[in-house]
Amino acid sequence: MAAAEERLREPDTGTLVVDREGAILRAFAAPDGRWRLEAGVEAVDPRYLAMLLAWEDKRFFAHGGIDGRAVLRALWQSARHGRVVAGGSTLTMQVARLLERLPTGSLAAKWDQAVGAAALERGRTKEDILGLYLRLAPYGGNLEGVRAASLAWFGKEPRRLTAGEAALLVALPQAPERVRPDLYPGAAKRARDRVLARMAELGILAPEEARRAAAEPLPAGRRAMPRLAAHAAERARQAHPEARRIALTLDAALQARVETYARARVAAMDKPLSLAVLVSDHATGEVLAALGSPDLLDAGRQGHVDLTRAPRSPGSTLKPLIYGLAFERGVAHPESLVDDRPTGFAGYAPQNFDHAFEGVITARRALQLSRNLPAIALLQAVGPSRLVQRLRRAGAAPELGDRSLPGLAIGLGGLGLSLRDLVALYGAIADGGVARPLREEAGAAPALAQGAGARVLSPQAAWYVTSILAGGSATVKASPGTIAHKTGTSFGYRDAWSLGYDGRHVVGVWIGRPDGAPVPGLVGQDAAVPVMRDVFSRIGPETRLPGPPPGILAVPNGALPPPLRMFGQPAGMALAETAPRPEIVFPPNATRIDLGLAENAGAELALKLRNGTPPFTWYVDGAPVERGRYDRQAAYRPAEPGFLDISVVDAKGAAASARVFVD
Repeated sequence: MAAAEERLREPDTGTLVVDREGAILRAFAAPDGRWRLEAGVEAVDPRYLAMLLAWEDKRFFAHGGIDGRAVLRALWQSARHGRVVAGGSTLTMQVARLLERLPTGSLAAKWDQAVGAAALERGRTKEDILGLYLRLAPYGGNLEGVRAASLAWFGKEPRRLTAGEAALLVALPQAPERVRPDLYPGAAKRARDRVLARMAELGILAPEEARRAAAEPLPAGRRAMPRLAAHAAERARQAHPEARRIALTLDAALQARVETYARARVAAMDKPLSLAVLVSDHATGEVLAALGSPDLLDAGRQGHVDLTRAPRSPGSTLKPLIYGLAFERGVAHPESLVDDRPTGFAGYAPQNFDHAFEGVITARRALQLSRNLPAIALLQAVGPSRLVQRLRRAGAAPELGDRSLPGLAIGLGGLGLSLRDLVALYGAIADGGVARPLREEAGAAPALAQGAGARVLSPQAAWYVTSILAGGSATVKASPGTIAHKTGTSFGYRDAWSLGYDGRHVVGVWIGRPDGAPVPGLVGQDAAVPVMRDVFSRIGPETRLPGPPPGILAVPNGALPPPLRMFGQPAGMALAETAPRPEIVFPPNATRIDLGLAENAGAELALKLRNGTPPFTWYVDGAPVERGRYDRQAAYRPAEPGFLDISVVDAKGAAASARVFVD
C-alpha cells in the first residue's frame, strides 16, 4: 500500500499569475505541456458538483473508495460478455487511474485502480480526492481539470456555469476525444443532453431548465488562455519558478480595459510604432496596470519587448523636478520672473523646441510652456548632480552613458530613463514629495502604505509643481484641479511621453519605435496626451488633487521677497543704485475707480508708471497682462467689478504694486 501511495503523487499544475483580487492575469501550462490548473471544490459551481456526483458516483461520500455494488455489477457484465462493458469505477478509482495513467479496458487495470483508490482514501479526505478529480479529469487535447476546461471551452472560471455548460463538463471526461465539441459537435451535444435528461429524472434540474439547457449552443472551438499583463506575468514566473500561484498588485479588469484600448489605438499607427502604459497608486507604489506592448505576439512591433522598462531619452519630462528643486532651495518661486532668451552655458547653447523666445515670464508660465532655456538656467543653479541624486532617491535608475559627471544636457533628456522610472518620479511629486518604490508583487512591501518613503522634494516644492502642472494661473491656497500632467519629446522625435496624476493615480504613456529610430512629427502633446487622458477615463472617476501644505507663499510677484522676484538677481543687490525703482502712478493704491462697467463692459483701466528700467511686465491678480513694454503706459480691461491686485516688474526685477477697486 505504501508503494501505491508513492505512485499516487499529483503531477504539477501550471503556474497561475493572478491579480490583487485573485482573478487570473495569465495562465502557464504545466511542465509536461498540459493545461492543468489548480482548482478546489470551493472554486467550482455547486450545481456542477451535484451533477458530477449524481452522474459518476452518487455514493461517493459513503464508500471507502470502492462501491461494492457497482463493482459486482461491472464484474458480472464483464464475465457475461468476455470483456469490460461497464465501468463500476468510483471517482476515487478514476483519480487513481488518472494519477497512474492506467488503461481502462482490462480487469488487471481495474484491480490497480482499486488498490490505488484504497491508498487514496486512507491518506486523503473526500474533499481532497474530489479536488484531485477536478484538477486531473481529461477534457480533450491537452486540457486537464475543470478549470482549464471551463476557460478553454467557455472563456470563464467554473464558479458560475449554466446548466448546459455544467452538463458538457460532466460528459466530456467519459470520452474526451470522441465528444470534443470543436471536432464532433453532434456527439458532444448527444453526450451533454444525456446528462441533462438524467439530471431532470433525478430532480437536480427542473424539466423546463433541462430543456432550455439542451438548446444552448456548444462552443465552436477552444479559446485562448488568459494572457493579461504578459510581460509582468512572465517576469513574476521567472522570479518564482517553483511557485504555482503568484499574486500581483495589478487590477485585472483595469488591465483588460487598458489592453483592449491600446490594441485599438496602435492598430491605427504604422508599424513598427508601439506604445507602453503604466498605472500606479502613488500612495502605495502599487502598479495597477502594466502594458509593455499592446500585443506580445506582434513581431512587427517587437511585442516581446517590455517597453515600460526600456531606457529612453525622457525629453522635457524632468523639468518639473528641476523646478521643484529650485523652489525647494529658494532659488525661485512659481511667480518669480525668468528670462527666456538666447543664452550660452559654458559652451552649451540649448534652443527652445519652437526656436522662439518668450522674453521675461514667470517660472510658472515657463514650465507650463516647457521652455528650455529657463529650465537649463535653473538646473545650472541647483546642479545636475543633485537632479540625478533625487532621481535615484525616487527609485529611478538613470543611465548616464560614459559620463562620470552629469552635465546640463540631462535637463532636456540627455540621459536614459524608463517609463517605470518616470512613473516613480511623478508618483513622488504627486504624493507630496515622498517616493514609494513601485512594486508589482502583492504583499511584497505592505508597510510602504503607512511607512515613510524617501523624500524627493519638500511638500511645498512638490505642491508648487503640482499647481503648475495642473494649469493654475497663480499660486492660490486651494486644490489646483483634477489632473496635473507634463509631456516630453526626445531629440529627433524618437520618443513621445505624457505623465499625469490625480489625487490617487499616476498614468505614464510612452509612444515610439521599439528600435529607437526617429519618427518625424512624433510629439508628446499630440501623440501621448490623448492616450493618457483615455487611460484616466478607463480608471474611473478622477480624484481631486489635494490642497496645499502649510508654508505655501501665495502672493504675486510684486509681493515676493526681493531675491525671488526675478531669478538670477543677486541677493541684496541695491536696485536703486542703477535706477530708481518703478512706481505705479495710476491707478493710485487703495482707490476706487469708476469705469462704468455696468454700461460699458469693455472699459479700459489705464496703467501708468514712472522710474524703473524697461522693459516692463504688468500683472493683474498674478497673471501677466502686458510683457516687454518699453513705454510706461499700458491698459487692462477688467472682466467684472471688484478688487484688482496690480503689479509691475522692470528689467532689474524691481517691482511696485497697487490694490484698487473698479466698478
